[in-house]
This record gives sequence, structure tokens and C-alpha cells, in this order.
Amino acid sequence: MLGGTPRNACLAPFAQSIPDRNEAVEVMKRRASNQAQPAGPPRSKSESSHAGARILFQSSVPMADPRKAVSSNAEGDFFVDSTCIDCDTCRQLAPDTFGDDGEHAFVKQQPRAPDEVRAALRALISCPTGSIGTRGPNDVSRVREDFPLNVVGRVSYLGFTSADSFGGSSYLIEHAAGNWMIDAPKFNRHLVERIEERGGIARIFLTHQDDVADAARYAAWFDAPRMIHRRDRAAQPDAEVVIDGVESVQSGADFTVIPTPGHTAGHMVLHFAPSGGPTCLFSGDHLWWSRTKQRLWASREVCWHDWDEQIASVEKLIPYDIDWILPGHGERRHLGRERTRAELERLVRDMRA
Repeated sequence: MLGGTPRNACLAPFAQSIPDRNEAVEVMKRRASNQAQPAGPPRSKSESSHAGARILFQSSVPMADPRKAVSSNAEGDFFVDSTCIDCDTCRQLAPDTFGDDGEHAFVKQQPRAPDEVRAALRALISCPTGSIGTRGPNDVSRVREDFPLNVVGRVSYLGFTSADSFGGSSYLIEHAAGNWMIDAPKFNRHLVERIEERGGIARIFLTHQDDVADAARYAAWFDAPRMIHRRDRAAQPDAEVVIDGVESVQSGADFTVIPTPGHTAGHMVLHFAPSGGPTCLFSGDHLWWSRTKQRLWASREVCWHDWDEQIASVEKLIPYDIDWILPGHGERRHLGRERTRAELERLVRDMRA
């Protein structure tokens, strides 16, 4: 992350030199795919059959290669290697341990206290490219049980981010009428088992085309329909629920699907407003909390479709009561309703400037 802009900023140099935005994305996907093959311990995978489909699990946690460790790492057990794509996942989970040198994450300070070590291991588990490692033994198998990681109420962060979405965050909402997955992580045996224990998945909401990752595998396993906007449907052409137009759609008492074109033509956000509980906006790449700017933010540099449409899409969120901002990229943050509304108004003014 550079200057408070999430991982899409790493696409900006490519987007400037390659006329077609989709081609720029493909360049970065190839880069991430090539980097996500550490020379350290092999990734263990196993096959399973479910609902008539053969599905490949990732069942272990890949770790980085100490021979590729970046020079900026603080001396000690934890390290980041040069396969890192600087997606910001580790800094979200363990900000006291990991920093940003402008090209890679790095260990700025070795974790000491037990809670710091646990946070660093959560980052190791969640790294999309297996770019974090330890030089000695670790307790990753026990820390893996932390996921899904509670955020607030019945909302959890799933971890196990995917290089296909450049480390995009995904979430689970546990709900009496059926659980929702918001965007998708890697298809991982541990997550499948934990989600099954919590009642499975009734619906997969996809904010936009960039962050679908392994949605199709989760959909097949849990027989869960995927929801995506028609203008981004090319990313999941067989999605079962397709949203059209720009009008908000109520989906049960607690969920509102809000089309927010701008970042992509078919971008959507999800407003979750459980009775008597905190409200959450799952904002995808539409907006996020900037750690460096300490404010709600969106960036024209990573707007792939239309900036004016994105401004209008931010403005349409102002009337909603929002306690939590839960983005695909960037910092998760509790602001409370009054502050969120003020931050949205301020953001719209600055976007128009």
C-alpha cells in the first residue's frame, strides 16, 4: 500500500502503459501467479468430491523462502520474502510487526508479546502469496483455528486471501435466514469445515469482478447462489443471481444491495443492518479507511470505469446508517453513524475538487 491507497495502486503503473484496463489486470495476475510459488515447503492439497463436483482443497499454509527474504526485515524469526505483492493484508492484521518499504511488506519489528506473535501468525496464514515465514518452528496450526476471525457481532473476516484478488478481504455474516459470504478467499479445507460448523453458506455476494477469487468453488461446495451485477458478470458468467441497473435491492429484512458503479461498471456494496445491532457496509473497492490519511478515502488512480459515476455512487450512501466500513482492500474501521456520514460528505466534496 502506498499513501493510503489499497492494492489496486500496484496496477496504476501498468494501467498507464497498457491502454486496456483488463490487460493491466491480467499482467498483474500473471505477476501474482508467478510470485505465489515459493521455493520453500510445498503447498499440500487434497481432492474431495462434493455435490458431484471434484474440488481441490488447499489444506496447509504455504510459507516464504528465507533465501528470498527482503533486506529490510528486522533481524529475527519472522520475515517477508521478495514474492510479496504488497497487498496490505499483513499490515491490517499485525500493524505493529509489518511495514511497507514501497515495493514489499517487511518485518519492521519482531513480535515479542504473545498477542503480537499470534497477530503475526494470522498474517502469515492470510498472506495471498505465501510470502511470510518464520525461521524456526511456529504455532500456525493452532492459530489457524482463529479463522473465521470475529470483527463485530456475527460478522467475521475469513483470512486466507487469494492472489487472484490481490489479497482482497472476504467476510462471513452468520444470519438466522442463512449465512452470507462477501467476496471469496482461497478455497481452503479449514475454512470449509469451520463454515460448515456455522451453518454453511446460503448466498455469496460479489462486490465486483476483481475480487471473486474462489467463489465458484465455494458455490459448488455449499450449493450457494452467487450474486453479481450484470456489468461485471464476465468474472462469473454462470452466477445464479444477477443484479441490473442502479437501484438498491432489498434482500430480506437486514440486507440491502446497492449498485455503486465507478471503480468498475458493475461494482456493488452490501449494507447489513441487523435489528438492534451495529450496521456494516461491505464496500469492496468503492471506498475504504486510509491508515495513512486517517480518513475515509477513494482514489481516482484506481478507478477503472468512471470517476463521476463513482462520486455519485459515494454520495448515494450518505443517507444510510453505517457503523462499520468493511472494504475489500484497505483498513476496516468502526466510525459510528454520525462520523461515517460526515466522512462520506467530506469524501464527496474532495472527490469533486
